[in-house]
Amino acid sequence: MTSDMTAYATAFLTGAILWSLATIAAGGREIWDVGLYWTVAYPAALLTGGGLAALYPERPWRWPLVVMLAQMPVMIAMGSGLGLFPLGLALLAILSLPGMAIAVLIGAWRRRTNSLS
Repeated sequence: MTSDMTAYATAFLTGAILWSLATIAAGGREIWDVGLYWTVAYPAALLTGGGLAALYPERPWRWPLVVMLAQMPVMIAMGSGLGLFPLGLALLAILSLPGMAIAVLIGAWRRRTNSLS
């Protein structure tokens, strides 16, 4: 497996696991309305994107995006209806923006430090 594929798999699985665990911890309620998502799962998603950017600094914006968008298939698999699919997808894309900004900064720093070596 290529390193990019490893990073994609890590990002996807992390996003899916975070959403699944937060849903279970929330008792099956919509986790957007539960503080656990905003205090634990979302920061963990941002940290994962930043960590992957440090390890895979080329086009680092994609790692947080994959982490966040991986939550959508889990939502559907856990019984969320498709009626709000476009809104959910848009919200996840928006929520990925801070992580993408962090990842771009980390990726630039990593590429710069690698070029100085």
